[in-house]
Amino acid sequence: MRQSIFISAGLAAVLALSACAPKSEIDIEEAIKDINVVDETNLNDVFLQASDPNEAVSYFNRSLKSDPDRTDLQRGLATSLIRAKRNTEAVPAWRRVVAQEDATSNDKVQLADALIRTNNWDDAKQVLDSVPPTVETFQRYRLEAIVADSRKDWKRADSFYETAVGLTTTPARVMNNWGYSKLTRGDFSGAEKLFSDAIRQDSTLFTAKNNLVLARGAQRNYTLPPVPVTQRERALLLHTSALSAVKQGDVSTGKGLLREAIATHPQHFEEAARALSTLEGG
Repeated sequence: MRQSIFISAGLAAVLALSACAPKSEIDIEEAIKDINVVDETNLNDVFLQASDPNEAVSYFNRSLKSDPDRTDLQRGLATSLIRAKRNTEAVPAWRRVVAQEDATSNDKVQLADALIRTNNWDDAKQVLDSVPPTVETFQRYRLEAIVADSRKDWKRADSFYETAVGLTTTPARVMNNWGYSKLTRGDFSGAEKLFSDAIRQDSTLFTAKNNLVLARGAQRNYTLPPVPVTQRERALLLHTSALSAVKQGDVSTGKGLLREAIATHPQHFEEAARALSTLEGG
């Protein structure tokens, strides 16, 4: 329906034009072709934002059958494959985009993202190294930080994370990633600060809340941090804190936290009940 509306409006414009100019001066076929291109661009945008990314994958695959060299269609397919979490398929799709003459540096960054999602870390680094240093985008630095993390190049990772945080208005997830990097290195206080910062930026980010409890637990601090939580989230965080206590050898504290988690959860908390039963020898 959307497509027919665009084409109908376009044809009306062509007919209006033909009414006030000699026919010899108007190339009707060329005019209609231009209208179709404009309409298709709108349709591409619609599918890129579609709620079901697999529908977008099907659309771009169909479109590429009739016009396989169109970079915008190849880019749309690669983007939709990532959205659909079909990362293995997305890698060759982005490689085809990057091979095009009119490919951009951002396309290389997107290829690196797809490679990271498929654990091709060396290839991702090679692709990022080929991106000009003048490309200073949030996505580029976020990926550079993740790759540096994978290579345990902590100094570069910290530098890239810091730059990425400064290039976005929504840094919570990057701060969470940075905090997790600090946690894996054993810098528990540094991790705790970053997780707290992430939660201040986005109080709904449960992963950061759970990681914050882990960082505190590693320092044998098992009290829950003063962050906004639902009843269910509080129970889950108590469970995490309990397991941290048990891991540190504070079994009695862990049992108490498990009992509190079971009592707090709005439904039956099977994982916590099973852990408590195990600790009590049941």
